[in-house]
Amino acid sequence: MPANEQHWRALERLYRSAPTNEYFRPAIRIGEGVATITLDVRSDFFHAAGAVHGAVLFKLLDDAAYFAVNSLVTDGLVLTTEFSLHFFRPVSTGSLVATGSVQSPSRRLAVASAELRSGTGVLLAQGSGSYIRSAIPLGPDVGYVMDGG
Repeated sequence: MPANEQHWRALERLYRSAPTNEYFRPAIRIGEGVATITLDVRSDFFHAAGAVHGAVLFKLLDDAAYFAVNSLVTDGLVLTTEFSLHFFRPVSTGSLVATGSVQSPSRRLAVASAELRSGTGVLLAQGSGSYIRSAIPLGPDVGYVMDGG
């Protein structure tokens, strides 16, 4: 497997190992400058009006944009410095698909955007953010394991 593919699979393992994702149970696929996250809608994600809470939508959008950026950074984690989002319509059934892509890669500050669609392709929300390199190295301490073990 090429080194960049190993890096992307290791990032996927890192994502799945995060304690918050034990609760949400999303799936992720990472490629060069892109990341796609899917999540089945559950009623425990709902606010009082019976639709998925915006915090869940934000998580998916930021995670997709974040991992799109980190797909290009092989020596450490990146950090979100800001994120803006727009909600378009509520959702209460089906699945959610967030697709992130890098808009402006840079050594210091990268910009990425993400779209969130229903499983049937309806646009639900969009977001964009800025990401910087952190001093946190990629390695087993953060769940980043190159060999899959």
